[in-house]
Amino acid sequence: MSWVILVISGVLEAVWATALGKSEGFTKLWPSIVFAIALVASMGGLAWAMRDISTGTAYAVWVGIGAALTVAYAMVTGDEAFSVVKMLLLFGLVGCVVGLKMVGSE
Repeated sequence: MSWVILVISGVLEAVWATALGKSEGFTKLWPSIVFAIALVASMGGLAWAMRDISTGTAYAVWVGIGAALTVAYAMVTGDEAFSVVKMLLLFGLVGCVVGLKMVGSE
């Protein structure tokens, strides 16, 4: 269950990171609200998952999921240019996150 919570928290990290950018320095109300809610939920989930998953592994997986989804979303929406190199790097990042899960001692 901790891994499921950790993955959901990683997704929420991508949500708050995207909302933070869309808030334009907290000058837009709704992106700012989405940011605050997603941030609290994401951090809470990370903290909960860390009860059963080591800190280093949990944090690396959380950041990896959030970073990969944030970049992928930005490329899909056109906020960031698409490139094959970026996609290969994202696949590498995801592969490393999966590897951490597979070699974890939890």
